[in-house]
Amino acid sequence: IGENIQLLVDRPDGTYCFRLHRDRVYYLSEKLLKLAASVPRDSLVAPGTCFGKFTKSQKFRLSVTALDFLAPYAKYKVWVKPGSEQAFLYGNHVLKSGLGRITENTAQYQGVVVYSVADVPLGFGVAAKSTQECRKVDPLAIVVFHQADVGEYVRNEDTLT
Repeated sequence: IGENIQLLVDRPDGTYCFRLHRDRVYYLSEKLLKLAASVPRDSLVAPGTCFGKFTKSQKFRLSVTALDFLAPYAKYKVWVKPGSEQAFLYGNHVLKSGLGRITENTAQYQGVVVYSVADVPLGFGVAAKSTQECRKVDPLAIVVFHQADVGEYVRNEDTLT
């Protein structure tokens, strides 16, 4: 989301912040942060909305729980056709044949938000091809690598925090 990160921190309804707790990054209001400070760390499950976590190799992975906050401010977007929505929601990559639209000047390996044709955010991905390359590739080529989708709410119901 680039410079739009400032819009997440300084909101009209108060000041929000990001906090690290047990290798996970949480997004919460400063009011909630003050209340969470009175809870012992061992008893605290989730102080706010989980944005993602750091893996054992210290790489950051966005979680699908951050989708509602990041989607309105995304710079690069991909829209999938109705026939490919279900495949993406089952955890598959987006093929050229399922690509509806893509934001102009999307670079290869750029993070994107995947939308349905009806502008409903479905998840996150990484552009496998740039916008110009997408026009030339064959229909079975992967154009967006799957990273997270709203189908994880059902598939990983017990592990999402």
